[in-house]
Amino acid sequence: QVQLVESGGGLVQAGGSLRLSCAVSGLTFSNFDMGWFRQAPGKEREFVASITFSGDTTYYSESVKGRFTVSRDNDKNTLYLQLNSLQVEDTAVYYCAAGIRAFEMVSNEGAYAWGQGTQVTVSS
Repeated sequence: QVQLVESGGGLVQAGGSLRLSCAVSGLTFSNFDMGWFRQAPGKEREFVASITFSGDTTYYSESVKGRFTVSRDNDKNTLYLQLNSLQVEDTAVYYCAAGIRAFEMVSNEGAYAWGQGTQVTVSS
């Protein structure tokens, strides 16, 4: 019954913005740390950002730091990722995940439930 459903992806020009959402059901959302990952064609899945259960601590990959912002609304059981100043290199399928420790997700560990992903395509 655990479901994570991403939305908000699309086609955007370089320099533009998108806001991704991840609707979570089937678990007590506020008890879980959450994260965003992405996978580009021909590449392995990589960590993007994560956030602790209360939202007090966030982590970002170096490539997105300063451009992306992860947040959550525990009343709505929803995780967000604001993507600003998008680059062509950001093109990928973006996945949200639930886990126990946001810090572990930085090393591509600790994510136990995954969504199906949403496509983000950045054009030049």
